[in-house]
Amino acid sequence: MKKILRAATLLASIAASAPLLAQTFVYVSEASDGTIARYALNEQTGALQLLGHTKANGKVMPMALSADHKYLYAAIRSKPLQLVSWSIDSKTGDLSQPSAVAAAASYPYISTDKQGRFLLGASYDGDVVHVYRLASDGKVIAPPVGSYKTGHAAHSVIVDASGKEAYVGNLGTDRVLQLKLSAGGELKALGNGYVNTAAENGPRHSVLSPDNRYLYNIGEMGGIITQFRREASGELVKVAETPNAVAEKYKLEHGKERPADYSDPTPRIWAADIGLTPDGRFLYVSERTSSTVSGYQVNKADGKLTLIGSWQVEKQPRGIAISPDGRWLIASGEKSAVTGSYEINAKKRGAQEGE
Repeated sequence: MKKILRAATLLASIAASAPLLAQTFVYVSEASDGTIARYALNEQTGALQLLGHTKANGKVMPMALSADHKYLYAAIRSKPLQLVSWSIDSKTGDLSQPSAVAAAASYPYISTDKQGRFLLGASYDGDVVHVYRLASDGKVIAPPVGSYKTGHAAHSVIVDASGKEAYVGNLGTDRVLQLKLSAGGELKALGNGYVNTAAENGPRHSVLSPDNRYLYNIGEMGGIITQFRREASGELVKVAETPNAVAEKYKLEHGKERPADYSDPTPRIWAADIGLTPDGRFLYVSERTSSTVSGYQVNKADGKLTLIGSWQVEKQPRGIAISPDGRWLIASGEKSAVTGSYEINAKKRGAQEGE
């Protein structure tokens, strides 16, 4: 495994750029230091070369890339709340020309649409999703043009490939919201507005299959991966639930919602992130209490998951990202002094430490 020491002990989000001149850059937010670490990924060996740190001037947490991968966005969750954009140098990975606007809420998750029109933010504290326009130069335009009250603890928002539907992981209601996204950025309910997951699963992050047929959501407290089929209308239909892969091995109790003053020493399920390889063949989820990543093979015919294995990674892994060629998985741990890269061995149907 190739590791690079990092300055912060809390790492909240991770994003990888597409290959630019045969180079992939990795960006890691270092929340407590208020910086973003920049790495170059060696696509042959998996080694991460530290390029430097960019000041974000606040508690920088979730990040997102523009559709064309020319701009990086981040949410600042310390006051004053902000959304910041940077231009990405395609040759060096440097971040420049920072531009900040006031954020209407504190966002633990932000994303962009594939059409390059909008940046969306889900607010856990505000129980709301906001939509911001993006200017032609990549900058965020405030205030938001769209807003949707979600119910307790909105934890993620993603947009489908067509740019017409948005899906929200609503942790506090055990629902994945299904919404229509208009050309103007307005949000409204699609169908009845939501689908349920298992009770007390705590829907957190979601990912769509490359063919736009399926949505997978990881529950923070139950650790269950819920698979939904997308209808032609964009509405979701639950088709399968995959249980947590590591709870029994690590003797984890069912999870609980964790407010700022949470102080329960009981080892509990605390799932975090979910990712798919670009070809849609493999899916990975992180679990923070056990410090593991679990991998699944995706059935091409029906999208259902088969467990491949689980592996120890960086301590308390909140963020994972998969390289554009599907060969490397990057894991960042909130309580780890390092960032790790792991090779995804497609022939052996799993992940292994980089040599």
